[in-house]
Amino acid sequence: MQLVCLDLEGVLIPEIWIEFSQRTGIPELARTTRDEPDYDKLMKFRLNLLTQHKLGLPDIQQVIASMAPLPGAAEFVDWLRPRFQVIILSDTYYEFAMPLMAQLGFPALFCHKLEADANGMLVNYHLRMPNQKKESVKRFKELNFKVIAAGDSYNDTAMLAEAHAGILFHAPANVIREFPQFKVTDTYDELKTAILDASASI
Repeated sequence: MQLVCLDLEGVLIPEIWIEFSQRTGIPELARTTRDEPDYDKLMKFRLNLLTQHKLGLPDIQQVIASMAPLPGAAEFVDWLRPRFQVIILSDTYYEFAMPLMAQLGFPALFCHKLEADANGMLVNYHLRMPNQKKESVKRFKELNFKVIAAGDSYNDTAMLAEAHAGILFHAPANVIREFPQFKVTDTYDELKTAILDASASI
């Protein structure tokens, strides 16, 4: 049995922090894992910025409620599901993702949790486990799945390397340059083709 593991933001939905940055006019919040490989450093930077600007979880959720998946994403997930087992491995948070997952038909999602105080201010984040994308793929392989993985950022590359086949989707030039071993795709049609090619070869 073959399993496709996908990143969420940048692959199926827009980058939530970039959208929130644009809505609030705080350009520093647009920094993502495409720019910063150290996830803990990135999240602490974000939480500090939110505190400085007195913005909390309800403010972010209000923006998310008006967002939609990337054009063609829902149809891509619908195409995948009859052909492969599909799991979304993301460094987002359940408190962010669920309205957008509803628009994708609720594929399985493994991600993290946020901690907010009584006023809705974010005070911490809790990883499911360190490097959960790579570790999840390792466990799927132990269950005798053949794993094809696709993502776009630094925090996806360990997952892609651990999978039987790793594919970059709409990745920035710096990630493509630093990880030339991965197949590069930019559209869902190209990603479909790459997944089918990988499926035939693993």
